Amino acid sequence: MHHSDMLFNGFIAFMVVSVLWSIGRYYLRLRYIREFKLPRAVIEKARRRRPDLGYADWVLAERGLRDFFAAYLRSGRKPVSMPSQAVDDLWHEFILFTRNYAQFCQKAFGTFLHHTPSAALSRHYDTNVGLRRVWWQCCKLEGIDPRAPKRLPLLFAIDDRLGLADGYRYTLDCRSMRAHTAATATGASLTIGIQCATDMSDSSFDGTTDGFGDGGGGDSSGDGGGCSGGCGGD
Repeated sequence: MHHSDMLFNGFIAFMVVSVLWSIGRYYLRLRYIREFKLPRAVIEKARRRRPDLGYADWVLAERGLRDFFAAYLRSGRKPVSMPSQAVDDLWHEFILFTRNYAQFCQKAFGTFLHHTPSAALSRHYDTNVGLRRVWWQCCKLEGIDPRAPKRLPLLFAIDDRLGLADGYRYTLDCRSMRAHTAATATGASLTIGIQCATDMSDSSFDGTTDGFGDGGGGDSSGDGGGCSGGCGGD
């Protein structure tokens, strides 16, 4: 065998091993996220913030938070936005347990995921991209067609399920919703109070559908730190 052939074969073997290692690491991270349990103290702090919600409600919110983290990993650690106020509250409390959160991020993502406030579709392009990305990945996690959903994924249904007065409510019945809502004076949101889930594929908000099914997945974006996804204030 020629020396050049040996080098080529060695390169191919290296690439195959690298890809398999990357895929294996991705699935280990995804499994870690799905099985992770928040420190009990995090949920207790969240309960003090919203005493009207019981422990079982926060356990449901914890499941929603795991879905959000899984969506971030599955998207290739691209920027994401939070669609639930209840889950956002829990995420914020988790971040305040600085060491625990940093250790979780390192094991789950290989980088630190910064907090971004909860939001709905609006005229803000960056937020919209992150919401569409989370919608797509959460639908895929639950076996829902993100283009023609028959039900809402948990992360987009949880605020309504918990009865949060300041939560984000999504519906699949957009015609009925628009019969009872109106545009805001500033145009910041096309609806008040209730959001249409199928608007995730609507380009009228910012002129694009960026983030809606834009791929991602795997573990191809490296282990760099910094603000590789969802940077924002706490």
